[in-house]
Amino acid sequence: MKNYSATDILRVAKRFNNRKRNYLLVNPLQGKHLPTSPTAALDMMSTLGERVAENFPSAKLVIGFAETATAIGAAVAKTLSDDCFYLQTTRETFDGNFVEFLEEHSHAPEQKLFAENFNVLLNDTPEVIFIDDELSTGKTLLNIVRRLKSEFPELVDKKICAASIINRLSEENLSAFAAENISCEYLVKLPQTPFDVERFTISPAQDVKPCGREVTEVLTCKISTNPRRGTTIGEFFSQCETVGDKVAEMFVRRKISGEVVTIGTEEFMLPAIIIGRRLQRENLSVVTHSTTRSPIGVSTDENYPIREGYGLRSFYDDTRRTFIYNPKFYDAAVIVTDAQNFSAGLDDLIAALNVHGVGEIFIVRC
Repeated sequence: MKNYSATDILRVAKRFNNRKRNYLLVNPLQGKHLPTSPTAALDMMSTLGERVAENFPSAKLVIGFAETATAIGAAVAKTLSDDCFYLQTTRETFDGNFVEFLEEHSHAPEQKLFAENFNVLLNDTPEVIFIDDELSTGKTLLNIVRRLKSEFPELVDKKICAASIINRLSEENLSAFAAENISCEYLVKLPQTPFDVERFTISPAQDVKPCGREVTEVLTCKISTNPRRGTTIGEFFSQCETVGDKVAEMFVRRKISGEVVTIGTEEFMLPAIIIGRRLQRENLSVVTHSTTRSPIGVSTDENYPIREGYGLRSFYDDTRRTFIYNPKFYDAAVIVTDAQNFSAGLDDLIAALNVHGVGEIFIVRC
């Protein structure tokens, strides 16, 4: 099992206009804010899964936090077993019964968990795993656990694991966790000391102007499983890998070579990562990341991770602002989304990619 250090998985950026928490921990291997190797991202996520599996081998329910931990949660569930049930929290709107809770420090604090048949899921597992990218105080996780226990008494007697790439919980936080029967697994433990980001001179992400670029090809693929409503993780991975095969076939047919980026949209991270890994197997140079709702300051100061950023209309709601960070020239870009009506968001994302030039542009609609 690989060991990770803070040098491997931690960069610190400054949030733009967020008075609740002025710093943001940016993981260069996560495939979210920064472009990274898809294989390296999945290796890191699977390593966390191995840590969880050592102490919670009977877990059949994994819950990942939107939006940054959606792919991590899926990878941890897959490491546990193909029949593990994976459910991610969401900020999107759709019909159903939900348990709502707050991520208090976030730019978008309201989250919810699809809760239909949740008691059935709890009855099928002795252990429940909650996944976040980092735990600093644990307030968000305690918020949802306490809400769920009040709604679903079946959770009260379960062993609960809070798993994260980075754990910064204090002894006081850990005592609060222990009172709720929550244990922790993580890759890197850090102290809960504040990060000095005030020394950085930041500016906001730039607005883009649609450039009128046409896409090369649109590939429509079916992914019938939906982690926002919950899915058996083996089926979700299998369907993502089938889409990856189709994208690879398209690249071979079109004789695509050079530098490639696969881009997911907001909570829809994992398919872009898996497609990127599949393209790496064609000996292509591939990085992956995704659009995000996180407004992060941009700076050219030394050792600052976010060097460039662009504001975009969301693929899911063109009145919502999202962002893409640190793009560069690519010979081909593969944009992977499960949004339905995304022409405005697509125009903006293409314009951001076009700043440094982009060769072929492919859309994968799932």
